[in-house]
Amino acid sequence: MAFLDYYKVLGLDKTATQDDIKKAYRKLARKYHPDLNPNDEEAKKKFQEINEANEVLTDPDKRKKYDQYGENWKHGEEYERAQQQYHKQSHSRGRTGTQNPFEGFDFDYSGNYDTGEYSDFFEELFGSRFGAGQRRAYRGQDYQAELELTLLQAASSHQQTFTVNGKNIRITVPAGVEDGQKIRLKGQGGEGAQGGPKGDLYITFRVKEDPRFQRKGADLYAKIDIDLYTALLGGEAIVDTLDGKIKVKIKPETQNETKVRLKGKGFPLYKQEGKFGDLYGEIHVKLPTNLTDEQKKLIQQLADISK
Repeated sequence: MAFLDYYKVLGLDKTATQDDIKKAYRKLARKYHPDLNPNDEEAKKKFQEINEANEVLTDPDKRKKYDQYGENWKHGEEYERAQQQYHKQSHSRGRTGTQNPFEGFDFDYSGNYDTGEYSDFFEELFGSRFGAGQRRAYRGQDYQAELELTLLQAASSHQQTFTVNGKNIRITVPAGVEDGQKIRLKGQGGEGAQGGPKGDLYITFRVKEDPRFQRKGADLYAKIDIDLYTALLGGEAIVDTLDGKIKVKIKPETQNETKVRLKGKGFPLYKQEGKFGDLYGEIHVKLPTNLTDEQKKLIQQLADISK
């Protein structure tokens, strides 16, 4: 049974701090997690070694024993018996000093070991020999997914089904979700290891831009095109809203880029049923083109009168 260098497994040396160990473990566990490497036996073996290394090196007692015996792990029992005998003899004789209790001790130990979810090395050093206790359960991998919505879809609560890792997931999309907003579905991630809980599924919403509206929070912004004559004399304009087209009154002599507020015609507030933002329309006056000679004559007369 080969000795496992847990420091080497995590790419560390023996002076590594607990923070160093945690960072190295998280990085490697993500890389070799079985959910990300299906049917890859090498990745599975590497993942097992990474978990073992983390379990040993983050436990002060296990790390101490591991550092003490090192490559002489097979002789742990002999070391302990020799050490106990030495201390017993020293106490009875009143001896003190720093003599090596293992000096001249002849080790010749070999054996066959059963395999398990942990390596034989781990089982022998921390299981049958030192009583490691229960095996650690590992939480499943968290999944990340994106769900693309149109602005109109994001404006109303609805159910939607999509596929993550071959599994169909049906969720209710709440009205008012923002672009980039993330929700968590507990227990919808990867399977846990050794009885551990499932991971979670994180869904990020991507709301596509709409050619008619610009969204800022729960407020919408749009352009309202009117002709020159409506701007001068007043009248009505047709405005797009999420509920369809509506008519808006235009006051006489309305200036270009005038703002019009349509209260409650904006976007629904997230998880606040019945509440909406506002729609702000900006007036854009379109000048006439392809004027006839008579139209040009009348405009000239208007210009002469205005001087």
